Amino acid sequence: MTTPFGTLSSDDGAAHTVREIAQQPALWREVDKIVAGSRDSLDAFLRPLLSRGDLRVVLTGAGTSAFAGQVLQPALARRLGRRVDAVATTDLVADPRGCLAEDVPTLLVSFARSGDSPESVAATALADQVLSEVHHLVVTCNEEGRLARDHAELPKSHVLLMPPGSNDRGFAMTSSFTCMTLAALLALGGGAYDGVAERLARAAESIIESSAVDRTVGALLEGAPERIVFLGSGPLKGLAEESALKVLELTGGTLMAVAESSLGFRHGPKAVLNDRSVAVVYMSNDPYTRKYDQDISAELCGNLPAGSVVTVSADSGTGTRGTGADPWPLPGLDGVEDVALALSAVVYAQLIALHASLARGLRPDNPFPSGEINRVVQGVTLHSLPH
Repeated sequence: MTTPFGTLSSDDGAAHTVREIAQQPALWREVDKIVAGSRDSLDAFLRPLLSRGDLRVVLTGAGTSAFAGQVLQPALARRLGRRVDAVATTDLVADPRGCLAEDVPTLLVSFARSGDSPESVAATALADQVLSEVHHLVVTCNEEGRLARDHAELPKSHVLLMPPGSNDRGFAMTSSFTCMTLAALLALGGGAYDGVAERLARAAESIIESSAVDRTVGALLEGAPERIVFLGSGPLKGLAEESALKVLELTGGTLMAVAESSLGFRHGPKAVLNDRSVAVVYMSNDPYTRKYDQDISAELCGNLPAGSVVTVSADSGTGTRGTGADPWPLPGLDGVEDVALALSAVVYAQLIALHASLARGLRPDNPFPSGEINRVVQGVTLHSLPH
């Protein structure tokens, strides 16, 4: 079939993944309407909590859902003027008394595609057990998932359901990640982000529908790189983490992917580079932060062969002049906060992962046919926490 990503046959095993990447702009518009339509009930739930100076907000999820929290944390902490922490459910379940050491009123924001992962369910129960007062905002793509069902009628819980189409059927989370992140940004950020969903959707559409993008992604991967590095600062570090995970998942671990902050990369992780490496640097829209992204881009261009470094930027390439990197644009997103910028920028990472998977002869919808890694995590034994 012919898609915005080139020509694929029905035997490529990519139908779900391709559709779920391509549907994101339309789903973001739906999310915008869902949050707007839920504004009264959201405000009734959130306003009394956010008015409390001692409230701690914890953003939690596993894997990609944890990275949603990492993308959101810096922006929401600044926007809400309070403590906001991103804590993976995998950390919270293993060490609940450490992750929730302060017994203060807490809003636990749970991100879950299916809502059936063992840690997702256990994290909310453990928070209830460890803390004297906890409230739950559940952001999920599956109305029938256990997390949604468990919290649907609880007085201290609010379930925010994503469009049904966001419950990805492919192996790796794509539209579920961006929809849940956008929904939480709109729900918790209030009117500060009015109108941003449409700008993000238009930028993503320009990427998805561009034949030039298909060629540039192909050019980055044509040398069959052994390693790929994703770098970003602030919210874009969480984006880098998600980008690396997408590549690892869809290539079945055959393409080593590393994520770091633009400044942190020099402190050891740079050792990953060899002459078969490529790098993607996400350029911040903040003029101050972007200087560090520019510095590492120029440094990487001096370390790697020509054409091995790209920068993803909303500034039409002007902010990357002199670095030697190939600019990949995010049109129409000048001035947008990095937390929102991340949602359009991740489309590039999703396309890199898709192309790299296909180039290796894998089936992106199921890159682990032997079942050693599953779409919904299996094999987790949950242990009781002593009172």
